[in-house]
Amino acid sequence: MLTVESLQKSFQLEADEIRAVDDLSFHVGPGEVYGLLGPNGAGKTTTLRMVLGLVKPDAGYAEVGGYRTAVDPTAVKSRLGFVSASDGVYPWLSVREMLMYFADLYGVPHSEAALRCERLAKLMGITALLDRRAGTLSTGQRQRVTLVRGLIHDPPVMLLDEPTRGLDVVGVQTIFEYIEHLREVGKAVVVCTHRLDEAERLCDRFGLLHRGRMQQTGTLHQLQQQSGHEHLVDMFVDLLRS
Repeated sequence: MLTVESLQKSFQLEADEIRAVDDLSFHVGPGEVYGLLGPNGAGKTTTLRMVLGLVKPDAGYAEVGGYRTAVDPTAVKSRLGFVSASDGVYPWLSVREMLMYFADLYGVPHSEAALRCERLAKLMGITALLDRRAGTLSTGQRQRVTLVRGLIHDPPVMLLDEPTRGLDVVGVQTIFEYIEHLREVGKAVVVCTHRLDEAERLCDRFGLLHRGRMQQTGTLHQLQQQSGHEHLVDMFVDLLRS
């Protein structure tokens, strides 16, 4: 399970202090896909960076499996997988070499990593790419490799930051199938996106973030009852106008 409790982060911009994340709390259980949603600048990526231990919060904490980022960031990172729109493949390594390298960084034994690499490659349809240099892959192929890389150490929690940005229809469908797999194997999943139509198809619960604050949270049905709107887009239009 992932627990985020009263996270807060401000940045100094010239003479002004910008509150990027303001007393943010939510939790995500095993096998649940949670959509942390909001327009650009809402605080989604800053929140993920604090969960990952890359940015120190001014207050509050993130906890994964009983470990808090402020106390044991290494233990937290070992229990997180992260996928973003920036693929970050190493162009001069083969796909297999890169996946095995990341498995080694996480302390996965070599024999176990090799088996996991083959199994995940088959799952994501990249078996034929394993011995190709990563720099020769297409955008869609690199995205599939990135998805496998995020799971190579079998983390209980997965964080996805704008995972469909820049992808075509086939690539987007791959992301949908990947998230369904994560749900089936019991991962706790956070999806940060401003593509609300996609979020409606992907997520079990939602947190609507605006100006760093959680404005509404719940299932789609609960949000519909709270807001009087059928779709997330209409709910956000109301938030942005308020």
